[in-house]
Amino acid sequence: MDSLNGFMVFVQVAETRSFVAAGRLLGVSASAVGKSVARLEDRLGVRLFHRSTRSITLTAEGALFLERSRRILAEIEAAQLELSQASTAPRGRLRVSLPLVSSLVLPVLGEFMRAYPEIELDLDFTDQLVDVIEEGFDAVVRTGAPADSRLSARRLGDFRYLLVASPGYLAQRGTPRVPEDLLQHSCLHYRYPHSGKLEPWVLRRAAGAPELQLPTSMICNNIETRLCFALQGLGIAYLPDFSIREPLADGRL
Repeated sequence: MDSLNGFMVFVQVAETRSFVAAGRLLGVSASAVGKSVARLEDRLGVRLFHRSTRSITLTAEGALFLERSRRILAEIEAAQLELSQASTAPRGRLRVSLPLVSSLVLPVLGEFMRAYPEIELDLDFTDQLVDVIEEGFDAVVRTGAPADSRLSARRLGDFRYLLVASPGYLAQRGTPRVPEDLLQHSCLHYRYPHSGKLEPWVLRRAAGAPELQLPTSMICNNIETRLCFALQGLGIAYLPDFSIREPLADGRL
């Protein structure tokens, strides 16, 4: 670092032809400038300036060294600029584990790619629990409360679950009015891949009422299948609201 400072002092003296002016630009005394130039000359073993009481001029060696010093300082400045630009424009590989709900996250990921074109997205879609550290993920998106206390979590949003069926199914089988009515219907279920258990349907019931053993007309491990079968009139599905906005709006569910 002292050598770099010596280059900077030397260039300022060469360009201003004055220890006093160079010191003023660098924020140090003329004496400090003179000592810095003297140390640089001692290290190089040559005289860089002809000094007199009236003027300072470059020696032949000093002129050659000035050209090289300017190139060195220009390279350092360019490197600093490149690094500062890199820090303001994120780049690199981002490995993310996401749930099997592509309709929810794909539009957002598309906007992310447009905003940060230098980032390489490595996306893994699964509803399985993953080991963030062992499997090398930078971020994981999941629903529910975090299960690993070692990880920091941030809430991204929330959604509601709704019971839905097609108008044709309800016309044929009737519309359930209370949770117990579901016992007479075809129910389309989701199974958690990590535990093998069925996703519970959270229903409004009296406090202390026993859990309903709902019929299992179909079981799968994704949203798309339950949505497809509900649209075909094959049963009632318990689905997140973001997955059924369009069919609810146009009356298909």
